[in-house]
Amino acid sequence: MANTTFRVVTFLAPNMLPVYQSLVRYIGDQLGLQTELVVGTAYDELLDYDACFICGLPYILYTQPRRPSPALEAIAAPVLQGERYQNRPIYFSDVIVHRDSPYQTFADLRGCTWAYNEPLSQSGYGITRYTLVKQGETRGYFGKVVQAGFHQKAIALVSHREIDAAAIDSQVLAIELRDHRNLRDQLRVIDTLGPSTIQPFAVATHLPISLKSDIQAVLVHAHTNPTMQAILARGLIERFAAVQDADYDDIRQMLSACEQADFMVLR
Repeated sequence: MANTTFRVVTFLAPNMLPVYQSLVRYIGDQLGLQTELVVGTAYDELLDYDACFICGLPYILYTQPRRPSPALEAIAAPVLQGERYQNRPIYFSDVIVHRDSPYQTFADLRGCTWAYNEPLSQSGYGITRYTLVKQGETRGYFGKVVQAGFHQKAIALVSHREIDAAAIDSQVLAIELRDHRNLRDQLRVIDTLGPSTIQPFAVATHLPISLKSDIQAVLVHAHTNPTMQAILARGLIERFAAVQDADYDDIRQMLSACEQADFMVLR
């Protein structure tokens, strides 16, 4: 990519943007590339970029067999800090309610008001939809379902008692609770959905194989650099692990179960 810019787009939570910016700069520094990171607004934009930070659900939609050719290839994903993550590239969806709410488990939420970030989010939407399919609850479980736009907005809706409950990416929630300590007195986790394979760093399939390999190596070894280790820790990331497309088959199976049940819209 001599004399060209390695362009990356992110579709993930805003509270992780500083970490992604540092990672992209680090890739550029290590490989001698000019780099650019852009915040995406529509998933079709990813076709105009060389790589992306993207949720697992839209990732599998852009690699599904019925597309003319896969647009993306997952090469690395974060391994989060904490025993619950088992030193694997996985994450959970923590179901939150207001601290004073009477709800104790997901099973208590029939008829409640529910917020999600956006419909192509595995952590906020896909895993919830799959959970309802597994429980046979496909005829209307929630009293009202509201699209918040971002996990942080869904958290705010619950903390302000405007919405009863939401499923939040466990990494995003942990960062919000760390950075906004008042939320600890306002929220309570009543259940956990998942795990799912965590959001990948995916590259465009048309990139040279050697460049994909070099980028993967930079990410997988980033935690060995003391400066990058500290930056990753701000995002509660222990390290990056090499991943491949098949690692996202768990999300493909969840989506398939929802399609077979004809339950694609939360209600």
